Amino acid sequence: MPSFAGDEVLPCGRLLSRVWEQARDAAPAADPHTVSCPHCREAVEGLATVDAATRALRAEDAAAQHALTGRVMEIVRAEVRLGRLLPLADPDRDLRITENAAARVLRQAADAVPGAHTASCRLAPADEGTGVRVTMTLAAAADRPLPDRAGEVRRSVLRSAGQDLGLALTAVDITVVDLLVPEPAPRPGPASDGGVR
Repeated sequence: MPSFAGDEVLPCGRLLSRVWEQARDAAPAADPHTVSCPHCREAVEGLATVDAATRALRAEDAAAQHALTGRVMEIVRAEVRLGRLLPLADPDRDLRITENAAARVLRQAADAVPGAHTASCRLAPADEGTGVRVTMTLAAAADRPLPDRAGEVRRSVLRSAGQDLGLALTAVDITVVDLLVPEPAPRPGPASDGGVR
């Protein structure tokens, strides 16, 4: 009788599972019936083919999974380097820009304001739509009121975000974290006497 549901009894009376077990254990030589029986030999050959194909598929599947894992990790590493993806102000087309690329442009806009130098620039989605919030720290010269200079930087950043990037900024938070010290004026050198000594 079959030892489990679905086990097959071969025409010679042997159970298919038992014949395959003997073949896998490399013990058919110990059983003269398995060696001489055409039904057992045919069953073992068929199962060996299926077994080889199954092993190949498992190996291929493992290699494919390894390759897929590698590709996913490359994408994750790239996204970590580039920062999060931020929505551009075009909800119909679902366009995005990386945080690092946008921050680079906005830093340039801030640094274009005389007496301002960007220390850091962070961007983050502001709501469920296309809004983006900017948090920026600056070093600024103290030759004019800091709120005036921060306002000028804010206007430059907003203009660049809209014109250059197409970002819809909901806020530009600016914190002055350091003062720029003006470079001393060059001291006049000794008067030139025309090179005659």
